[in-house]
Amino acid sequence: MLALALSLSLFAASTPQVANAVPLQEPPAQVMALPSELRMRLQRDVIARSSSPRDRFESLLKLFHGANGLDLAYKGDATQTVAQTYTTRNANCLSFTMIFIALAREAGLDAQPQEIHRTLIWRQDGGILYRIDHINTVVRFNGSTRVVDVLENVVIPLESPEPISDRRLLAHYYNNLAMTYLEQRQFGNAQRYMEQALKLDPDHADNWSNSGVLDMYMKDLVSARRAFSRALEIDPKDINALTNMASLAERQGDISLAKSLRSRLEQLQETDPLYHFMQAELDEQSGDYPNAITHYYRAIHLQGNEPRFYDALARTYLKAGDQASALGALRQAARWSSGPERSEYRQRLESLKAK
Repeated sequence: MLALALSLSLFAASTPQVANAVPLQEPPAQVMALPSELRMRLQRDVIARSSSPRDRFESLLKLFHGANGLDLAYKGDATQTVAQTYTTRNANCLSFTMIFIALAREAGLDAQPQEIHRTLIWRQDGGILYRIDHINTVVRFNGSTRVVDVLENVVIPLESPEPISDRRLLAHYYNNLAMTYLEQRQFGNAQRYMEQALKLDPDHADNWSNSGVLDMYMKDLVSARRAFSRALEIDPKDINALTNMASLAERQGDISLAKSLRSRLEQLQETDPLYHFMQAELDEQSGDYPNAITHYYRAIHLQGNEPRFYDALARTYLKAGDQASALGALRQAARWSSGPERSEYRQRLESLKAK
């Protein structure tokens, strides 16, 4: 769904193809470069209107969201340069953040990328499990702080956002493209983009974990183990690296190491609401409603103010034929929500009562 794909526990089933690697789409210096047409539009619609940082910020928001604005559409796989985003009018959270920051800085505003490393968003595709991070923008002016987020009120964060450097932002761009090529089984291209991500940000555990996943697909288990080890040196609690390293250790017959890693992983997962939420969804999809309900309750215990947890619990209770418990879960969803979301939960609650 979102931009930053962090891969878990992968194995290659066929011989990798590594030939015909393409050049990088854009070198780092050009990824956030503004096309001349967009720069002129910014000058006309934002910069020329006022010299006040607050006014320029508000005008910039209108440029993005106004009736005659850029009209960008959210597209989860649209990892693109600023120029490409302007051309296609599609953006994921990473591309949206890059184009907003590029325009804000051109307008003289203090804009910086932020990363939310743990969110309740994941997907599974082709044997790959993706835990997904999120990126947005913080803008500061006149003592005020404003956050600009293409998926405001959609992403479920498990921790506060942290400011990141432009190098890490660009590394995420190349990492995303590397993961896209990995999904397409274009391993040579994936390797080239992953090398650029590591060059820009060699101290980010997720880059090394993803690099190790790619090495495993390339059947280079020595490099994969080195990459996972480096990820765990940077962050001993990185769930992705622990999962991947444990899988690799089991594959290589290193049972003692695998057992140790699995034990560390289980301790982290027990206090991870994302793990329980993911497990609940898997149990729900397989029809194991009692276990799904157990895991939803565990997620709620760890992050009890999230209405979407209660919503999922209500859905599972209905599937299990327990309408009374579903009503109770929906009441909690309404209690912890606000605005239009609360109205929607209350409408669903009344509709369910009438049945």
